[in-house]
Amino acid sequence: MAARTSSPRPRRGRLSLRARLTGSVVVLLTVVCLIVGVVSEFALDVFLTRQVDQQLSAAAARSQMFAATSPRSDGGPPPDDAGRHPLGQNVGTVSGTFDGRQLVHNDSISEHGQRMPLSAAQQAAMLAVPADGKPHTVSFPGLGDYRLMALPVPGTGEVVVTGLPLQPVDDTLLTVGIILFGVAAAGVVGAAFLGAFAVRRTLRPLERVAATAARVTELPLDRGQVALSIRVPEADTDPRTEVGQVGSALNLMLGHVAQALEARHGSEIRVRQFVADASHELRTPLAAIRGYAELAARGSALVPPDVAHSMGRIQAEAVRMTALVEDLLLLARLDAGRPLDVREVDLTRLVADAAGDARVAGPDHRWLLELPEDPVLVHGDVQRLHQVLANLLANARTHTPAGTTVVTALARSADGSAVLTVTDDGPGIDPDLLPEVFERFARGDSSRSRTAGSTGLGLAIAAAVVVAHHGTIEVHSRPGRTEFAVRLPVAVPAQRVHSVGTTRPQLGTGS
Repeated sequence: MAARTSSPRPRRGRLSLRARLTGSVVVLLTVVCLIVGVVSEFALDVFLTRQVDQQLSAAAARSQMFAATSPRSDGGPPPDDAGRHPLGQNVGTVSGTFDGRQLVHNDSISEHGQRMPLSAAQQAAMLAVPADGKPHTVSFPGLGDYRLMALPVPGTGEVVVTGLPLQPVDDTLLTVGIILFGVAAAGVVGAAFLGAFAVRRTLRPLERVAATAARVTELPLDRGQVALSIRVPEADTDPRTEVGQVGSALNLMLGHVAQALEARHGSEIRVRQFVADASHELRTPLAAIRGYAELAARGSALVPPDVAHSMGRIQAEAVRMTALVEDLLLLARLDAGRPLDVREVDLTRLVADAAGDARVAGPDHRWLLELPEDPVLVHGDVQRLHQVLANLLANARTHTPAGTTVVTALARSADGSAVLTVTDDGPGIDPDLLPEVFERFARGDSSRSRTAGSTGLGLAIAAAVVVAHHGTIEVHSRPGRTEFAVRLPVAVPAQRVHSVGTTRPQLGTGS
């Protein structure tokens, strides 16, 4: 923009829609895999434990039959029974026969198929199993978890306890858990990449719609004729999809905006033409009023004092009205794009002359001038550029109290453009007025003290003239410091660049 003011920084946004969708897919898939894994492990545990219980029932029946048919003497196994165990028992099977609380027989089958005696702690664990014919999970000291079943031996009063290890079940659950975790992790990672690709591909139409809206925001829609021909591609306006509905609605809105802009431009043209015509027509009667007022003022000694005072007021108001009409006519010509009287202009001399005039017009202010040693040349209309600087200095003089320091500086920026600044240490501009300070008839009466009247067109004329010279004008204001900065393209590159700070002594400070 040609004329702009400082604005607050936008707040940092949240994650993009693409990132949130991809993250949601990954989180959902992770939760699903976790649930599937836990349920699978639980179901497998139940299934394997049921299989162990079936094997335990068969093993307990064999041990019961073996205990019932084995001949006994002295309440113990026969001598020829040493080293034998019931046929069909698996490795790891434990068994024991008890008569009340007395051990009659016990063994465990080792990995080599041999019968190994149980320890006292293991025997105590077997004795704690109730003889109800149901499987019970018992932690065997030194052997791990076991499923044990106690069955009475018919006709003997004895109880045979048989157990099968749960270690194979735990190993199977661990192996399956590792496999499920690995598969789930690989699936989640793969789904993250595939989901990101799918979401990106799905959101491409929305990105194209957003790009269309972004291109519209780059157009200067605030003034002038605007050819708003940008539209969302037809492929992204399918009403059967959500993105297509957004694209279609955006195209419809852009159509309405284009019609509104055309109507606004037509209204602006008519208003500008009216202002130009009215200003042009008012110049003649105003000149006549001023002429007759000046003629009457020559004979003020021949008329009563109140009449002489009235004629003086008529002359002063005619002068002020003429200035207003001239400002309106200038704005109308600038809006119409009238060509400027472009020639090479020495900004250094122009700034020095304008600052000298301001010092004479505002002796109650303190005026400082800072210029570079080398001339700064630009291509432009010398009268219009002088008016820009005069308006900025008059604005500083009019809207600040007596004793305010006004610094007029000219320098070259790093990119080679000419930078003209007018800075004062007055009360500053009201923040509410700051965004529209370059608008026509903008008045800052409530924020800056006024010692003289103004039309509210000075800064608007300055902004229009700067834009016509392909430059920019900015304002930054806070209590105690207000700075207007004008940037203009230079006519020739500088031989030497000097920073602002070389003060011309001939102007010095005002009274």
